[in-house]
Amino acid sequence: MTTPYDILRHPVVTEKSNYQVGKLHQYAFIVDSKSTKTMVKDAVETVFKVKVLKVNIINAPAKRSRKGRGRRLLVRNNAYKKAIVTLSPEDRIQFFEGVE
Repeated sequence: MTTPYDILRHPVVTEKSNYQVGKLHQYAFIVDSKSTKTMVKDAVETVFKVKVLKVNIINAPAKRSRKGRGRRLLVRNNAYKKAIVTLSPEDRIQFFEGVE
């Protein structure tokens, strides 16, 4: 049995996610690769005590890049699963809001 803290790995804080928080009430998280939409919804609702309206899941594939002198060294980034959670307009997650 996984706990809500095992499902939600860490938040995604970028310029795009800050825009989504301000205008669209959407929050982005990196989640466990075996989690489903209902598991993510339950985890966010229990951890942050908010009402979730919708959950979108994005599977990002593993990517290769070249590194080093002569670009001979191949590096592989791991695949990950990202969840974008839409909250009701009156709910907020204080972690994303910054210093107030």
